[in-house]
Amino acid sequence: MLERALRIEDCVNDICPWSGKPVSADSLTLYRGKVVGFCNPGCRDKFEAATNMFDAAVNPTMEA
Repeated sequence: MLERALRIEDCVNDICPWSGKPVSADSLTLYRGKVVGFCNPGCRDKFEAATNMFDAAVNPTMEA
């Protein structure tokens, strides 16, 4: 299955939740069906790691 490219126009936020800086088009992720933006790929990756760990802890049958 082909994933569609994430677009900054679909982003639910304008400000990075980690840094408070504006989001960047190269730093988007899909979380629970919504496009979430970050100021840089490092913040995005930190968010993905944190949510994967949380989801795995809450539901141990999920793969992280």
